[in-house]
Amino acid sequence: MPFEPNYRITPRAATHLMRIEAARQAVEDLPITSSVLAGLRETARLFSTHYSTMIEGNHLDREEVFSLIEQGRHFPGRERDEAEVLGYYAAIERLERFAAQRGEVTDLQVRTIHALVMAGGKAVKKPTPYRGGQNVIRDAGSRRIVYMPPEASDVPRLMEELLDWLRRSEREGVPCPIRAGIAHYQFATIHPYYDGNGRTARLLTTLILHRGGYDLKGLYSLEEYYARDLPAYYQALAVGPSHNYYEGRAEADITAWVEYFCAGMADSFESVRRRAREVADRGKRDASAALRRLDPRQRRALELFRRSVVITSRDVEGLFGVSQRTARNILASWVSGGFVLVVDPARKSRSYRLSPEYAGLSPS
Repeated sequence: MPFEPNYRITPRAATHLMRIEAARQAVEDLPITSSVLAGLRETARLFSTHYSTMIEGNHLDREEVFSLIEQGRHFPGRERDEAEVLGYYAAIERLERFAAQRGEVTDLQVRTIHALVMAGGKAVKKPTPYRGGQNVIRDAGSRRIVYMPPEASDVPRLMEELLDWLRRSEREGVPCPIRAGIAHYQFATIHPYYDGNGRTARLLTTLILHRGGYDLKGLYSLEEYYARDLPAYYQALAVGPSHNYYEGRAEADITAWVEYFCAGMADSFESVRRRAREVADRGKRDASAALRRLDPRQRRALELFRRSVVITSRDVEGLFGVSQRTARNILASWVSGGFVLVVDPARKSRSYRLSPEYAGLSPS
């Protein structure tokens, strides 16, 4: 029978969903320049990589993770930690490419993400197949069995049912945060691999959110929320009367997990809203100073860049009512003054874009 999660959207979860929507809209409306946005996105990738691998026991601290990825620094004796970090970061980059494509989340994408997680930053030739035998989750101290996932022979069917439910639930209007949270839970429940299940579950969550319009400009890290209180994260995932998948786990009420997930997403989104607002406010102050350096003609030219990323001498002719020669002289002076850059100097017919210092400015 098809997968049908057992859950309710409680009043508290509904409140969290409204918080998510409010933060989402606020961030979308904030004026952040593309160069600043790129930096914030990269920081979010690094945070996600650090916290998700930390959840699995990785020993590299945040600064070490950053220097490994950004500078290629190595840490002798911690090669496994390095491989986990590089693999997760590569999987995030691929996930973002998948998210930019239209269509549904596919089995091939999920298995490719897992392959990258496990590849340690090396090239991946093919996606990983699901496990071929039984695996168990044990308590690190006592070694007692905490959870026994479904048999390997059932994994392909269960994954197919999960992906089918994602398609159906989207058509039926189930809110994207709910779909993402349930997919996270169910993937962890199926535990389709011997290793890398937690990291892949968290990446799958992010893929679903990005595909559903909840990318928040790529600025958030749900992993940070989980890592701040790992016992609460594991407790929220530990649902059902038995440690055995076939003895109640599949039918268990996951309302508490859905509520936990929505709370974490709301917390993460609101954190991004605060940081993004600070950046935007700082950008406005910086923009104010930059605007004061522009002459009246340059300020007026900003109108052109509001309509198009690049302009030509013909645009300047039309804006100021000047000859082609005068327009070219104006643009040449703007280039020498650092107001605009030539997009492709090798081309005879030149086009121009704003320099990074003035990108994103609005005319006063």
